[in-house]
Amino acid sequence: MAAHDEDANSVSAQLAGLDLTNLYGSIDKHNVHGLNLTVPEDAQNIIKPWDEREDTTKFADSGVDDQVIIHVPFTQNVRLRSVLLKLGRGEMTPRRLRIYANRTNIVDFSEAEDITPQLNISLLEGETAVHEYPLRAASFANVHSLSLFFSDAVGGDTLRLYYIGFRGDSRSQRKEGTEKLEIPAANAADARLIDRLQEKSGGQQTTAR
Repeated sequence: MAAHDEDANSVSAQLAGLDLTNLYGSIDKHNVHGLNLTVPEDAQNIIKPWDEREDTTKFADSGVDDQVIIHVPFTQNVRLRSVLLKLGRGEMTPRRLRIYANRTNIVDFSEAEDITPQLNISLLEGETAVHEYPLRAASFANVHSLSLFFSDAVGGDTLRLYYIGFRGDSRSQRKEGTEKLEIPAANAADARLIDRLQEKSGGQQTTAR
């Protein structure tokens, strides 16, 4: 029993180092872009693989004020379950996030005020590690792009973002999971044997009548 528990713990430890539902591979990273960043290219730098989620050497800072929009397109439609964020610390922590789904073009700041977002939440202050924010499944069941509008920095001047990630599944992942659940068909020899048994059974029933 003890050996079994050790094996289970070992598997759990291995899985803890992976995120099997992470959608990093489904993000069209080269087309990720942002509004009001001091360095526009930094929008792509905060889309990191799972094992770099706590990295603080790459980040994106807001420009003229404490508002930033990051547009994230996907390479295929995905079903989102949560958004993962590592935010700036202290006065550079944004306190509000609005998410707009399936906007072909990036939502700009004036448009964002006139559109109802799929998600409008307050962000945690004082959180230094990556934090997961659940999403309503019905609102994010078939998504090809997101615009994330961060605002309301604690200090009121500049905000910082270290990491943006997502959990969920893609169409290809769902298809792969379905295929793994399918029972393999009988081979040709088995099929012929079944046919002969059915014929024999059918003949006996005819005789009995």
